[in-house]
Amino acid sequence: MSTRNTTAGAISATLFTLLLAGCAAQSRERPLGMDPIDKGAGTLTAARQYLEGRWQLESFEFYPAGKPPVMLKGSGTLVYDNTGNLRMEVRADEASADMLRGAGIDIRDGMISTDGRAAIDLQNRTLTYVLKGQAPLVKGGPLAMERPRHWVVSADTLTLTTSDDAGQPLSVGHWKRMR
Repeated sequence: MSTRNTTAGAISATLFTLLLAGCAAQSRERPLGMDPIDKGAGTLTAARQYLEGRWQLESFEFYPAGKPPVMLKGSGTLVYDNTGNLRMEVRADEASADMLRGAGIDIRDGMISTDGRAAIDLQNRTLTYVLKGQAPLVKGGPLAMERPRHWVVSADTLTLTTSDDAGQPLSVGHWKRMR
């Protein structure tokens, strides 16, 4: 082997070593760009904060197909926590319970009782209920789970409306914040 080849090999090895040293390993972790949590009017945080708490039923009316509107005679409470969990209990007198059953609402012993979650859709201003292992609200009925609740807030009043496929109201509930 010639000295020239040995020198060229040594220079190549040195250059390769220097090249590798210049490519020192860097952390593969990159900081994630995170936006601050949205706060203020019109945000999911604000909606959850508004809904959070205990609400008392002021009025509930439903609109059975081909029949005049029915005003529920009874009482109810609705409780939301800060993560969207809910608990609702509505008690109706016997006549109202019979009318609710006739409209496709499964009411037992004069009471509707549900636990679950409320998914908030800010763009459409709707709540969709996801109940825990319960199906007390008949599919297709005015309070069916596949029907989102359109919500409107005014001071300390929450109005929840379910609508049919044509956009006509099937039920309207007015809830007042309890202090």
